Amino acid sequence: MKGGCTTYIAARLVEKIARLRIPFIDYPNIIRLNPNIPYKTRGNAAVALRLQIADESYNSILETVLQEIEENSQLGRARTEPAAVFIRGSPTFEIRKFSDRALWDVLSEKEALKIVRGSHGEAAAYGAQLGLVGAMAAVGQTLKRDHTFELVAYRAKENWGTPRRVDEGSVKRMDRSTRPGTFNNYDYDHKRVLITPHGPDPVLLGIRGEDQQIVLRAFRMLIIHEPIERWVTFRTNHGTEAHLQNHPTALGPNRPVVLMGSVESRASRTPGGHVIFRLRHKGRTIHCAAYEPTGSFRENIAKLIQGDKVTVFGAIREPSGSLPLTVNLEKIHIDHLIEDIRFENPKCPRCRKHMKSAGRSQGFRCERCGMSAPRARKRAVRKQRKLRCGFYIPTPRAQRHLTKPYSRYGREKTSWDRSAPSGFWHSP
Repeated sequence: MKGGCTTYIAARLVEKIARLRIPFIDYPNIIRLNPNIPYKTRGNAAVALRLQIADESYNSILETVLQEIEENSQLGRARTEPAAVFIRGSPTFEIRKFSDRALWDVLSEKEALKIVRGSHGEAAAYGAQLGLVGAMAAVGQTLKRDHTFELVAYRAKENWGTPRRVDEGSVKRMDRSTRPGTFNNYDYDHKRVLITPHGPDPVLLGIRGEDQQIVLRAFRMLIIHEPIERWVTFRTNHGTEAHLQNHPTALGPNRPVVLMGSVESRASRTPGGHVIFRLRHKGRTIHCAAYEPTGSFRENIAKLIQGDKVTVFGAIREPSGSLPLTVNLEKIHIDHLIEDIRFENPKCPRCRKHMKSAGRSQGFRCERCGMSAPRARKRAVRKQRKLRCGFYIPTPRAQRHLTKPYSRYGREKTSWDRSAPSGFWHSP
């Protein structure tokens, strides 16, 4: 939606709640939900604020949240359907289960409302009430295991809709100084800054990293040529591949999948530059597509040959036109590579050029010098494979919010110590 942003409302609420001296028991959470929902916002994010509130302050906080939503959500615009869910105490089992499903399934606002009522919670929704799904999912997704942090800075309103003025050189220096503690700051292959979005929303930049201290240090290294209205550090599932952890076993549109199988044929290219190959999975042929923006990832997919064993990770796209059920690839693991043996015509002893067939059972003949070789046969040639076993993911600019970058492999967290936010984590 033009000028709208879920996290911006959360950032404004952080300021108001902090002024009331109400303690936060966690950093504000950004929860990235199923990225394959057709009617989602760009990042499909929901936000949760977890507070320690005395009973006498509850209604006041509730009113503050609703007022902020109504004043800054641009209600009435198409696809603007915000919602808020209020739950006292820890999320129930039903809420947590619903939240986990929201990472990979397509859920309804009716189910979300039923769970709110069954949990003795309260909810407010606007428009078609689809926002209830995200709000309920954010409440239940407490990020007990793997998580990352994102420091998001917001622009002064007079600059909304104009190009962001963040010095590119300072982004590269920051990236070299802080990685792998931070990730996806800059795409060196395409010479593109990744921390700044391009839409008319209030976000100036977002720095993602492993902890609160590293994203703050990275932020302070940037050279920014425009005023910053506010900034907040969030705890999030960004870069954790949470949507692939408990994916469904049945194939269905708009859902993530993880499929193991063998390559059924060499990849082909479409007129648009996309690369598609057929995967044989449990006796079924499934098309897998790597799209043009994925860069070198697409080129590596093109190097697969029949018989290679792979595990594909992605999302099911509904059949359309001439395209059957297709997996839009998010990453791939090459499990086993076969030898690439091809048969070539023999070379002419004189010219060293490949000879041509002289006809069935008649051997070969050199078109250049006319030499005949009636007893010659094709020879087997072993081609060097320009692939290795392991993970391949798209270039950073083509990665989804939930995609785990190479730098995070081996750095996954297994717990959260439930510590309250500390240090300098928001302003104002």
